[in-house]
Amino acid sequence: MTDQELIKEAFEDLLRSLRKDTTKEERQKIKEAFEFANEAHKGVRRRSGEPYILHPLAVAKIATREIGLGTTSVVSALLHDVVEDTDYTVEDISNLFGPKVASIVDGLTKISGVMGSDTSQQAESFRKMILTLADDVRVILIKIADRLHNMRTLASMPEHKQVKIASETLYIYAPLAHRMGLHAIKTELEDLSMKYEHPEEYQVIAQKIEAYKHQFSGLFEEFIKPIRESLSNNEYVYTITARTKSVYSVWLKMQRRNISFDQIYDLLAVRIVFKPKENQPEKWQCWNIYSLITDIYSPKPERIRDWVSVPKTNGYEALHLTVMGPEGQWFEVQIRSERMDEIAEKGLAAHWKYKGEGESSELDRWLSGIKEILDQPDATALEFLDEFKLNLFAKEIRVFTPKGYVRTLPKGATALDFAYDIHTEIGNTCIGAKVNHKLVPMSYKLASGDQVEVLTSEKQKPQKEWLEFVVTAKARTHINAVFKKYRKELVRKGIDIFEGVIKRLQLSLTSEPWKKVLEEYGFANKDDLYVELGKGTLTEEAVEKVLKKKNENKFIKYWKLQFLWNSSKEGDEKKKSIKEAMDTADSEFMIAPCCNPIPGDDVVGMKIAGTKVTVHKRSCPEAIRLMASFGDKIVPIKWVSHKLMSFLAVIKITGIDRPGIVSEITTLIAKETNVSMRMIHFDTCDGIFEGMIHLYVHNTADLSHVISRIAALSGVENVIRMEGEDK
Repeated sequence: MTDQELIKEAFEDLLRSLRKDTTKEERQKIKEAFEFANEAHKGVRRRSGEPYILHPLAVAKIATREIGLGTTSVVSALLHDVVEDTDYTVEDISNLFGPKVASIVDGLTKISGVMGSDTSQQAESFRKMILTLADDVRVILIKIADRLHNMRTLASMPEHKQVKIASETLYIYAPLAHRMGLHAIKTELEDLSMKYEHPEEYQVIAQKIEAYKHQFSGLFEEFIKPIRESLSNNEYVYTITARTKSVYSVWLKMQRRNISFDQIYDLLAVRIVFKPKENQPEKWQCWNIYSLITDIYSPKPERIRDWVSVPKTNGYEALHLTVMGPEGQWFEVQIRSERMDEIAEKGLAAHWKYKGEGESSELDRWLSGIKEILDQPDATALEFLDEFKLNLFAKEIRVFTPKGYVRTLPKGATALDFAYDIHTEIGNTCIGAKVNHKLVPMSYKLASGDQVEVLTSEKQKPQKEWLEFVVTAKARTHINAVFKKYRKELVRKGIDIFEGVIKRLQLSLTSEPWKKVLEEYGFANKDDLYVELGKGTLTEEAVEKVLKKKNENKFIKYWKLQFLWNSSKEGDEKKKSIKEAMDTADSEFMIAPCCNPIPGDDVVGMKIAGTKVTVHKRSCPEAIRLMASFGDKIVPIKWVSHKLMSFLAVIKITGIDRPGIVSEITTLIAKETNVSMRMIHFDTCDGIFEGMIHLYVHNTADLSHVISRIAALSGVENVIRMEGEDK
């Protein structure tokens, strides 16, 4: 097929994907935008070799078919790379297609200008992207469509670019798609990211899920047969489908809970989408279907999720229940109306389509909250990104004000988070709260259904320790804002004091005087010195004394250092440790303490500060965060050879207790030539034991060998290597 035929077919496919309410005039406008973009990108090809215009066409198709956006968005998607990649300007777009399209294209160009760059900080560009929420949320939705197509065609990129783009997608775009209510896109972005970050695990889990589908297809039919009969007898028009968990969600559950694939019991979910009967509320019909199902199968009471009464922040509505199937198998059942299903699949666009005039939603309130965080002028890009991320994927609780109004907060939120959610000043002056009429401290963690009354005092001011227990971005941002303002005032005060001392001593205002004080007190920078002066912790007299002091002879300092290294045994040990430290310092690499990778692990390097490359496991959450924020700092590395060094690894063992089992385990490890124990701890409760052993190993092969040998012992149920924070 020629290039022209490919382009023509892609454009016709886009036209078939448009919303049914698209008029003739709107179709003509889309055609004009396509012809303009096609001419602008003429002769340009993507890395994969295909004509460049196929990318904007694919993004426009995702925007309309998978997100449900209208003509303005489709036109903007077709033109989204024109200003960035060609000589046309935003003014040209405005003259040809109107100010609204030009504004969206301008927003997308600003993001791409930074997002695609290898030299800038991704966090800063993401902050700019969220700023566009204030102008037009369609910019974000088209950017998500753009990222989805880039992920679908990522195979043509070099490996280090794949890792960078996949990390950024997992850290930023998947949570953002989730918050925008785009469940299907969020799931695909996660799976595609995993496919490039952990290709082997992805293949293994994908194959197991496929095998599971075949195994349980008969069981699914048996399960839904009586449900079909009941719904048909009650005159419901409906569809029933089965879906399995995504590869990424299965992998994440296995990682977080340290369980195997066979231990995941909620792999299969059944979705019932019904056409609402007239003159009956949708909510009532959802509960009626729930009643019909529980007449057939027994429900698991603690697994009922009611998002029909109060929808999720991203607009999601559904009723979820888990029931025991015919052969002792748990099935999750999701009940949705056709309207709820469209909102679940197409998110924000469908959510606003169904929203009544003047009606406010949780999603609107969330967008307002984000704009409020952005209004803080002092927040650094990375700080903002971390705060924003906190509120993207958080599970939610619903609590009540004293007057009975519902507020949605992330799970784990405290009374202080609630206070800041009501109003910044209420948060700043909070001294405690009454939860369900009982007095509690501001650090009290709230639960769904709590009624909260905030207690305030005019004398109260935000405290540093508040940051240790608040979880919402809004609370953290406002607390930090108070301290930043206070610090600025102290710096100003400190500068005046320091300059006054310099004047009194008739010294010149060069870098020498403050360097002298910094060295004396070990301050990291001038601002820290000024803050201490401003607070009065460091006095004018003390600064004067340092500045009057004559420079100490460097040989005396050196002699003092030599003097400490006496010839005693302790001194020899000090020399040895210093030599080791120097040897380590000469190395180009540093093993990250957050995940302790060992030779054989899948690793990635990050060169952010200084000259050393920090080596992380690719699955390390901190590495994912850093790769998303500093894509240009990724250093592709792999284990080639290493000195015979030992690396720390921690294994957890569980099993049935019996006499001598601990002795057998330790004896087995002692016999291994390439492994040594650093620490061992065992606990026994009701005949079950749990042990943690810290080992020094040379590589993953040694560790795997030990794990398999321990697992073969009688009574041992499970042996796993612990990761990151679990240690």
